[in-house]
Amino acid sequence: MDAENTLKTPVLVLGATSLIGGHLLARLKAENLDPTAFSRRPPVEETCWIGGDLKGADLDERLPVAATVFALSPIWLLPTALPALKSRGMERLIAFSSTSRFTKVDSPDEGERAVAGKLAQAEAAVEQWCAEHGVAWTILRPTLIYDEGHDENVSRIARLIRRFHVMPLSGDGAGLRQPVHAEDLAAGALAAAHAPATRNLAYDLVGGETVTYRLMVDRIFEGLGKRPRSLPMPTWLFGLIMRLAKPFYPGATVAMGARMGQDLTFDSAAATRDFGWAPRAFRPNFQRA
Repeated sequence: MDAENTLKTPVLVLGATSLIGGHLLARLKAENLDPTAFSRRPPVEETCWIGGDLKGADLDERLPVAATVFALSPIWLLPTALPALKSRGMERLIAFSSTSRFTKVDSPDEGERAVAGKLAQAEAAVEQWCAEHGVAWTILRPTLIYDEGHDENVSRIARLIRRFHVMPLSGDGAGLRQPVHAEDLAAGALAAAHAPATRNLAYDLVGGETVTYRLMVDRIFEGLGKRPRSLPMPTWLFGLIMRLAKPFYPGATVAMGARMGQDLTFDSAAATRDFGWAPRAFRPNFQRA
């Protein structure tokens, strides 16, 4: 890799204990970039760690010097931290958002609509601030993130399957999905940081395969070493089950059922062109996790 494509050090990883954090720290260390992790609790990956919170009043004092910053924390925490990061030498920012800013805009669930709004507002604030203060930014928007046994998307379905040995579906589960592995996102973030073409652009990052919701569930069964047993049912009945399940599974919402029939797909062609985005197909393996 030539000099113009080499990211500047020191390197700081915010939200280092997130799904992507451990994978990114490992890749940075493999490139001898010696990152510093900033998070409320220490990461599993052995690295220099500073405990702290992006909302902390003493942020200016706790942040280390860093030219390149990877922001894995919720992006809405980032705008108020940008002045402190800039004062500590930030020149390059790679921040994660989510395609939920598009898919949940019209959700029947008020909380999900609020999340979509926060994501959109935060992205706009980051872009504007960085443009005004000479910081090169890249925003990465993953689709459905998974990391066997650790995430709250695919792994939540796996937990339900382990407990009940069957997975209810709202309708026939024909909506399209593009699950993306956290390790691939770590590789993509590092590749984007190295590539000059990614400066001041946002990218949607999808997994290497587009599958129906039902096929995604079948692959999760297979990843658990089980024969697929999906249970399609009328949308009204699925909604009733979700309402009854909410006290036991706080993340259960009626909106989950409505989305099972929706296509939530995006295009990563720009990411492939600009930094070689090439994620894996969706074949989770929970037996190895």
